[in-house]
Amino acid sequence: PPASQNNEQGSTLRDLLTTTAGKLRLGSTDAGIAFAPVYSTGTASGKSGRTMPNILDDIIASVVENKIPPNKTPKMNVKSEIKDEPKDDKNCVQDDCSKRYSDIQYSWICDKHVLWLRDHKNSNNWKLFKECWKQGRPVLVSGMHKKMNFSLWKAESISLDFGNQQADILNCKDSIISNTNVKEFWDGFEDVSKRQKVKNGETALLKLKDWPSGEDFKAMMPARYEDLLKSLPLPEYCSPEGKLNLASHLPGFFVRPDLGPRLCSAYGELCPTSVAATKDHDIGTTNLHIEVSDVVNILVYVGIAKGNGVLSKSGVLKKLEEEDLDDLLRKRLKDSNELPGALWHIYAGKDADKIREFLQKIAKEQGLEVLPEHDPIRDQSWYVNKKLRQRLLEEYGVKTCTVIQFLGDAIILPAGALHQV
Repeated sequence: PPASQNNEQGSTLRDLLTTTAGKLRLGSTDAGIAFAPVYSTGTASGKSGRTMPNILDDIIASVVENKIPPNKTPKMNVKSEIKDEPKDDKNCVQDDCSKRYSDIQYSWICDKHVLWLRDHKNSNNWKLFKECWKQGRPVLVSGMHKKMNFSLWKAESISLDFGNQQADILNCKDSIISNTNVKEFWDGFEDVSKRQKVKNGETALLKLKDWPSGEDFKAMMPARYEDLLKSLPLPEYCSPEGKLNLASHLPGFFVRPDLGPRLCSAYGELCPTSVAATKDHDIGTTNLHIEVSDVVNILVYVGIAKGNGVLSKSGVLKKLEEEDLDDLLRKRLKDSNELPGALWHIYAGKDADKIREFLQKIAKEQGLEVLPEHDPIRDQSWYVNKKLRQRLLEEYGVKTCTVIQFLGDAIILPAGALHQV
């Protein structure tokens, strides 16, 4: 059918599909087509010849790489850089990347489940990222804080500018939410003596959740918003104007998820105050959950708390070393230039059903009521401690990917990946 000539938003992809559908014929090698033939040119048995590429991947890549205006019929003689890249993603990720991407500083961590891009300034990072992202693997990019205005993100700076704002503050120990001035939260961020106490006298473990978020973030903190945007990793994908950021190119009639940005701030855990408290730590500042969109999480600030019960630096390192860590992460812990700030446990989306079944099983063992409509992941009701993570591996074969996030690290998670912090 002829290409649409109207200016309706979203016509780019529609036009490209309609104008190329008729040109894709069996065994076509027409150089004018910006992507490979849809069909295999092998024998009927399928034992030889080329395999079927993902046509939608190639079409979208052609659109966003060449930025075809929505009011123009796309020209099919535009050649995409992506066309010439090998399609054997799995082989590339495991074996061939060191040869093809020798100009990129990177490592594999967590048994090759997470790509670590070590030089945030490398303009070719996106090429290796794409190979990893196709397989739904998390990516770590370090050094983002070097591009930021650090003074904007200090606790006292935020408290000074926005201390009179009201927000919901969550006590992670008992899940009680209170609405209060954010100054109270920030004053205790690095001074334990100013932190709230709960009824048994313990210091509250507080979290200022998603404040501010979305349009409120941009309106309330314009300087910080701009600082964050200019410091995003892999701008081809993560920037709102990124040429490979699909969300930015969606037609207006799509209902988009909240793409943020949002600020998430929380206290670190203190030393146990009793023998009973030395058991496995069951508390996280973010319980196990899934996001509906891809997520970029940048650690913009790590506060050093002072006061009674605070872990020393050596105590923090010792606690982190007790985790099931990759050798490279253990090496980072010993680097005096690195400042650890958050501990992540990440699971692949394909393991969601197994994890859900496991948590329901544990709930029954603990005498908790498991309602038919109850979903422990959706409800964010569990922080999976070390003992449970070991059982999950032994009983269900689900391995935990443990990542330490240091100051300036960006963790990029695909939609559907389970994680707790």
